[in-house]
Amino acid sequence: MPSEERNKMTQLDIPSRIVRYGDLQPCKTAFIDAHTPGSDQKENFTIIGGGVSESTDQHVHITDTPGFNIGAAGQPPHCRNSLHSHTTAEVFFVLKGRWRFFWGRYGTAGEFIAEEGDIFNIPTGIFRGFENVGTDYGMIMAILGGDDAGGGVTWAPQVIEEASAHGLVLGENGVLYDSKKGDTLPHNVGPMRVLTEEQLKSIPETPVEQVVRDYVARYWDLMALAGKKPAKVIGENALLKDKPGFEVEFLTRGSIPEDFYAVDQHEVLMPMRGYWKLRWEGGETVLNPGDTCLLKPGERHSIAPSMTGEASLYRVTATSDQAGATWAG
Repeated sequence: MPSEERNKMTQLDIPSRIVRYGDLQPCKTAFIDAHTPGSDQKENFTIIGGGVSESTDQHVHITDTPGFNIGAAGQPPHCRNSLHSHTTAEVFFVLKGRWRFFWGRYGTAGEFIAEEGDIFNIPTGIFRGFENVGTDYGMIMAILGGDDAGGGVTWAPQVIEEASAHGLVLGENGVLYDSKKGDTLPHNVGPMRVLTEEQLKSIPETPVEQVVRDYVARYWDLMALAGKKPAKVIGENALLKDKPGFEVEFLTRGSIPEDFYAVDQHEVLMPMRGYWKLRWEGGETVLNPGDTCLLKPGERHSIAPSMTGEASLYRVTATSDQAGATWAG
């Protein structure tokens, strides 16, 4: 079958690659701190790719991976995600609520408050955590580098110790075992080893000045930058310089023409504000805030606000860069 015909056939599948915000299925036992007071009400969502969940209960909405993963975390007020690190990119933008991000060996190296629409490209290798400091249920959307999202999560030792006191043990195979459910480690699986003091000495305590300057972009700044063309947010020549295996752009009304276009890499559309009409050859739909759409290489489509008022959207495109540590430039 010629490539043009094949592309038209795959475009018929576009609706099946749209995950609606209202259809997201949470997992409340995704991580080792699922029973720890203060972290026991959080919900984890894996939207594209398997993410880094440690639970066999995790629902995966789209199993395909375009070189990165898309997920989300939902938490009520005062609920926090415990200190952990990643070996590939972890990018968050705030969809709903007000969030405090903190980092360092004990979470005391620095912190800042992220408002709705703000985006944070967290440096690899540092312990990081986050807490909903708003007044209502909050949601942050995540982009994780690599098809396997870096192979998982490394927890700060105190997180593992506290979780054990509440019945959860992480096996060295990356699977959680819950003694409250009668789970025990298999005879051939040991507990996950905690980092040694020598290893902990290499964990960066990145200054807050550097984090806010190099890794954070604010929503209203991006709205100003994206008035006539997409604002390049994350990439080799972007506002936040990095090469994590994907690029992130920010679109608003007037950023791009309503013409059809196609790219030679996978593309993910993630509306932040307003309603966006997605058209393709043979169909159309409206994407809402919190929806996620995966488009395959070569699929011709257009995207534009469908109503008056505030409109903004994050567009993620795969690149040929290898997922790994934060690029130093």
